[in-house]
Amino acid sequence: MTDDFVTLTIERQKNIALIAHDSKKAEMIEWCNDNKDILKNHFLCGTGTTARMIADKTGLPVRGYNSGPLGGDQQIGAKIVEGRIDMVIFFSDPLTAQPHDPDVKALLRIAQVYDIPIANNKSTADFMINSKYMDQEYDHKVINFKKNIKQRAETL
Repeated sequence: MTDDFVTLTIERQKNIALIAHDSKKAEMIEWCNDNKDILKNHFLCGTGTTARMIADKTGLPVRGYNSGPLGGDQQIGAKIVEGRIDMVIFFSDPLTAQPHDPDVKALLRIAQVYDIPIANNKSTADFMINSKYMDQEYDHKVINFKKNIKQRAETL
């Protein structure tokens, strides 16, 4: 077996990041209300305004980070790197320019690098949250970054 990859486990109780652009916040709140019975069994976090609105309107406990344009997307990306976010539900607005678009792209990229499931719209979120994996552990492989760094350091 090669050590180019490491196996990470997403536990039965997921750490779910909830993010929504302004024009999608109402849709996110409605989705959270519709899926409250599932979401209440997981740890929830989100960017500032979205987290606050979800908590206020659904009663679900949501840990809030900074607002997206104030670094919240980057904070959630850092939690992905630390292994503290298992999935991302991000209702983005593809028709409106965002001032923090580079941060959003960085978040999407880091989720992809770490093989984190990410939903960019309600349909994908519905498929994810109703997956058989929501109630069980899930093993996934990611690049062994420690080995990669060691090899790069030895060759430079």
